[in-house]
Amino acid sequence: MMYHSLNNNAPQVSFREAVVNGLAPDKGLYFPLEIKQLPDSFFEKIKDLDHTTIAFEAIKQFVGDDIPETDLKEIVREVLSFDFPLVEVEDGIHALELYHGPTLAFKDIGARFMARCLGYFNRNKETQEKVTVLVATSGDTGGAVANGFYNVNGVEVVILYPSGKVSDIQEKQLTTLGKNISAIEVDGTFDDCQAMVKKAFLDGDFEGKRTLTSANSINVARWLPQMFYYFFAYRALKTQGKQVIFSVPSGNFGNICAGMMAQKLGLPIHHFVTGTNANKIVPDYLKTGDYVPQPSVATISNAMDVGAPSNFIRIQKIYNNDLAELRSQLSGYSYSDHETREGMQYLFKHYEYIADPHGAIGYLALKEYLKDDPKVTGVFLETAHPVKFLDVIPENIVAHIQLPEAIKALLHKEKKAEKISTYQQLKNSLLAD
Repeated sequence: MMYHSLNNNAPQVSFREAVVNGLAPDKGLYFPLEIKQLPDSFFEKIKDLDHTTIAFEAIKQFVGDDIPETDLKEIVREVLSFDFPLVEVEDGIHALELYHGPTLAFKDIGARFMARCLGYFNRNKETQEKVTVLVATSGDTGGAVANGFYNVNGVEVVILYPSGKVSDIQEKQLTTLGKNISAIEVDGTFDDCQAMVKKAFLDGDFEGKRTLTSANSINVARWLPQMFYYFFAYRALKTQGKQVIFSVPSGNFGNICAGMMAQKLGLPIHHFVTGTNANKIVPDYLKTGDYVPQPSVATISNAMDVGAPSNFIRIQKIYNNDLAELRSQLSGYSYSDHETREGMQYLFKHYEYIADPHGAIGYLALKEYLKDDPKVTGVFLETAHPVKFLDVIPENIVAHIQLPEAIKALLHKEKKAEKISTYQQLKNSLLAD
């Protein structure tokens, strides 16, 4: 499999090169040169397949010959070491819980897959090229990347996060591991962190000194594995015989974009719904046809505080840069913090279901869409464990949230993070090591 830059001014590269490079030299995101649909027989027998087999069949064309099938199957098996429960919240509406991994967030899948791919590429110590994973986080990415890459041979991780704009537990997850994991607290927003990361990738001063790559969803090895759980949910619902739609709370739009790739592979997804917070660039675009990135706004659903979604260019590519085609496949809605809290209260009061702020937005968007299309089965993605957001979840609900053992183990650990406010400070730190 070869990949090309969506800015169309860089050489084509293999999967390995795309993973190690992260971003193309022309600042573009890598995208597969071709996408081959899976055979109809795969979907006909999907109920008889286990998760590892389904995921392997979904991802193997995108990896190509860079990882032998036997090794790729083992990587997939290791990545899928936890459950993906589909919980019926109300009639015709399910929550796909993606927070049962080691850091209690959906990003565990992509981070673990990418870490194991880089570990495979670095398996030969004699030819090993040391890689620095440089990543910006608005919340859950940092913890997932830190855990996924912890102690991976030949890989150092540097995580940038916006000061005061991640939850206390999220901050603990990315600042307490040590060893090959370093955290940098940035005086600014997630957009500022992401801009620093992108600038570093294109800075020639690092050439020969550090090989930089990203573990944000701009990296194909972080983004593409997120297809897996769309297949799993479809498998679980197939016997119902209804069309399935997915509602995805969205910030950088990598998660929903992965679902759209699953659809391109032939997965029978009827429609997508995106729910956002006040950072509603994509819902506005779907209404007006004008795509206008904005400075991000801080909200209680902080993982979605993104004013310039990196992956939206991939979504446009999937739908041939045709707005009418995109509108036929995607609906978008946005919600205030007040509406988000009301959504959490409604779910708890009527169904005794505890959602985090992001999942609540996914639910609200799904309900809004179903007003016009009620005869389908709806799935909203619960992307993170509610325990990560105790400071913003209504107090009457917090009393019913039990601390997982993985979180209890973090609470006594000491935060270690360098503080910066400019790109030059980041550059100096990276070059000093």
